[in-house]
Amino acid sequence: MPAPYDLTREELAELLDGEPAYRVRQVWDGLHVRVQRPEDLTELPATLRTALEAALPPALVEVSRQSADDGETTKWLWALGDGARVETVLMRYPDRVTVCVSTQAGCAMACQFCATGQAGFQRQLTQGEIVEQVAVAMREAAPRRVSNVVFMGMGEPLANYDRVWGAVVRLHGDMGLSARHLTLSTVGIVPGIRRLAAETLPVNLAVSLHAANDVLRDELVPINRRYPLGMLAEACAGYVAATGRRLSIEWAMIDGVNDRESDATELAAFARPLGAHVNLIPLNPTPGYPVVGSPREQVRRFRGDLTGLGVNATIRITRGAEIDAACGQLAAARRGTPAAEPVRLLPGARSR
Repeated sequence: MPAPYDLTREELAELLDGEPAYRVRQVWDGLHVRVQRPEDLTELPATLRTALEAALPPALVEVSRQSADDGETTKWLWALGDGARVETVLMRYPDRVTVCVSTQAGCAMACQFCATGQAGFQRQLTQGEIVEQVAVAMREAAPRRVSNVVFMGMGEPLANYDRVWGAVVRLHGDMGLSARHLTLSTVGIVPGIRRLAAETLPVNLAVSLHAANDVLRDELVPINRRYPLGMLAEACAGYVAATGRRLSIEWAMIDGVNDRESDATELAAFARPLGAHVNLIPLNPTPGYPVVGSPREQVRRFRGDLTGLGVNATIRITRGAEIDAACGQLAAARRGTPAAEPVRLLPGARSR
C-alpha cells in the first residue's frame, strides 16, 4: 500500500474516484497544509476517513522517541514497512525550528567517523518516507512552525537524488517551506551537485568536507577517491555561480586528525575562493572510531586560525548528545551494532 506522501495529486484523485471532486483538495490540503493524519480529517465523512486510514497507512512506525535539552530536542527512531530503521531529529531554537531528516536507510559512503557509515547501506527512502518525517515533526512542533529542513540525517541525499528532489519540491510547493530554508548536505557527490546547480529552486548546499587535502580526505571520506578535491571545488563553484547561494562547509573536529594549524591553512585555501562559510562541528563519539572530538579550546583556536585567514567560521551548537542524536547513533544502539575495526590513523595524527 502507498504511504500518504508518496501519492501524487493525480493518484490521490484515482484513489478517491467516485467521491466529489472537492474531496481531493480537502485531503491533499489536510495532509500537506494542516499535516494531519487521514483519520484526523474531520471535514470528511467518517466512512471515508476510515477507508483512507486503511488505504494510506503511515510509512513511519515509531520505535522510540527521546528528548533532550529540556525538551527542545526530540529524536525519533522509525521502523519502515520492510523493517529498515531511520532517524529524525526536531530541534527548537529561539528563532527557528529545524527538522533533520534521513534520506536513506544506512549509507554507502563509509565515512570512518560516522555511525551511519559504519552500519552500511540498506536502501533508498521513498519521497513519501522523507516528507512524512517533516510532517510528523510539524505536528510535534505545533503551535510553533517548522521553518527549516536540513537533509543531514542518515544517508547521502545526492545518492538518492530523484526521491530527495521530489521531497524538496513537495515541501516547497505544497507545505510552504522556503527554498532558502531547505539545506541538502553531501559528502561530495559531484554529479549531484551539478544537477542541483541546474534546478529552479535555489536550495542551500552544505558539503561535508572534513579534510582539505586528498590524502587525508581519501582516508576519512572514501568517495573522495572518485571525486577528489579539485573536481569537488569546480562543482561547488558552478553551484555558487548558478544559484547565488553561499556554500556551507561542514567540518567535524577530530582531535589530532584535522584540527591542526596546517589543516586550517588547507581548509582556508579551499573555502576562500568559493566564499564559503565553515561550520565547525564537535565530533560525536562513535564506537567504531578510535579517536575523539577536539577539545573545546582547540575548536576555538582552529576557528581563530580560519578567521585570521579570511574565512567566516562558526562553531555549531551540539544538540542531544545524551540521546545519541548524531545520525545513526540511535539506530546502531538499537541494533546492538558492534564496534567497527579501528581505522588507521595517518602519519602525523595523534590519538588520545
